[in-house]
Amino acid sequence: VLAEENQKAIVEFCKQEGLVLLADEVYQENVYVPEKKFHSFKKVSRSMGYGEKDIAVVSFQSVSKGYYGECGKRGGYMEVTGFGADVREQIYKVASVNLCSNISGQILASLVMSPPKVGDESYESYSAERDGILSSLARRAKTLEDAFNKLEGVTCNKAEGAMYLFPRIDLPEKAIKAAEAAKKAPDAYYCQRLLAATGIVFVPGSGFRQVPGTWHFRCTILPQEEKIPAIVTRLTDFHKSFMDEFRG
Repeated sequence: VLAEENQKAIVEFCKQEGLVLLADEVYQENVYVPEKKFHSFKKVSRSMGYGEKDIAVVSFQSVSKGYYGECGKRGGYMEVTGFGADVREQIYKVASVNLCSNISGQILASLVMSPPKVGDESYESYSAERDGILSSLARRAKTLEDAFNKLEGVTCNKAEGAMYLFPRIDLPEKAIKAAEAAKKAPDAYYCQRLLAATGIVFVPGSGFRQVPGTWHFRCTILPQEEKIPAIVTRLTDFHKSFMDEFRG
């Protein structure tokens, strides 16, 4: 989760360089640590005294993320600020030539933009379900974070938000050579072996432009909470077997 000071530095950089700030803010609800808060880049830029004429900010939101997680409904939207009317017209034109938005996605986007408020008949049930989902995601993130940090050669940063963990893995030299022989990146080799042995899908970090010579993988926290312990057991057993196989 970005600290507000980091956001201010990004805003200042974009302002000085004349860059459009594209803010992916789809995980604004997914914050799992009390000491961190979500701040929109628009709000941060306004707090710095920059208005519509000073900086261009585009904020993206989606019904696929947050606590709703309706990935199949394809509902997304953006707020465009700091552009002249002629540029906004061209953006609208480009959006209009794409496929028409589906009805269910539009309905969900409208609901996300205007959730139940205090005093509404459905507010209590809505807030209870929302808080329950976010609390469960936080527990799942912590369980997986702890599990990764117990694995030999694996380190995982604290899960502060979003829906993924990105552990670093130090692989034995024999495993790296086996990956090279198979013409695969070492972390991709590990992930494919994991998939074949357990059915667990990780995304290799080599697809994310990681620091050369380091290896990572990305793991979602989205499986149902009651399934996480079994996933941890399968992962732990596989990892021990893999490391034993390639230990020097």
